[in-house]
Amino acid sequence: MRTASPAVSVPVMRSSRPVGARIGTGLLYVVLIAGAVLQILPLVWLLLFSLKNNQEVFNLPPFALPSHPKWENYENVWQQGNIGRYFINSVLITVIAVVLTILLASFVTFAITRMRWKLSSFVLGLFMVGMMIPVHSTLIPLFILFQKVGLTDNQLSIILSYTAFNLPITIMILLGFYYALPREVEEAAIMDGCSVNRMFFRIVMPMTFSVIATAAIINMIYNWNEFIFVNTFISSDNLKTLTVGVQNFVGQYTTDWGAIGATLMISILPILVIFLVLSNRIVEGIAAGSVKG
Repeated sequence: MRTASPAVSVPVMRSSRPVGARIGTGLLYVVLIAGAVLQILPLVWLLLFSLKNNQEVFNLPPFALPSHPKWENYENVWQQGNIGRYFINSVLITVIAVVLTILLASFVTFAITRMRWKLSSFVLGLFMVGMMIPVHSTLIPLFILFQKVGLTDNQLSIILSYTAFNLPITIMILLGFYYALPREVEEAAIMDGCSVNRMFFRIVMPMTFSVIATAAIINMIYNWNEFIFVNTFISSDNLKTLTVGVQNFVGQYTTDWGAIGATLMISILPILVIFLVLSNRIVEGIAAGSVKG
């Protein structure tokens, strides 16, 4: 006699997340998308602005398409407005200042976090005090100093100023990451006969590339967009940068607004492209540098 097999209960698939959590996630995405759109709108407006003439700038709505896009604005500012020279100057000054800042900040951070010496905390404090000094309050003292040593109207004065003022924030960014580096790797390198200099350049710096990328982007944005130092220390037209060169299109009686928009668009694109390319590295560097130990 066969016995009836017991009924097998089939588990009901249920969502692992409550409805409230899904609604909250959806609202978060809506807020993030709205924030992204608000961030992109100024770029769209600037692009449309750069393709208009003066009449369209004042007579059309901000986001209205121009009747005939003036792509020649870009050609005119590059060839006739000397923007090509200003662009090269901006790239040269920015790259040299960023490399110098990252290298010096890495030296300082390595010496403070990985070496034992009595004044390490005091030296770190001195660099952090530099973050409390308002940049613009130093314009007159720096101008007098550069004038005495013959560095006025010289791009070296801009590079030195950028490096000095960016060192504290760069050291602070690198500091947390250096504290988290495992000492066992350095000890093993020393045991194998590696010198301190070789260990720094061959082992430590490659391990800190993500946080270096973060610090480099922050420095690059500041150096690229800076106006006051260049406008104060540089008087020769062929030594100016993009941010100061925009003034060439502002005349006493007329202003070429389309050319100004084209110049601003050209100045934004390099930083935007670099930021998009290194965005993952930037997030990694911020996350890694935020935790000590």
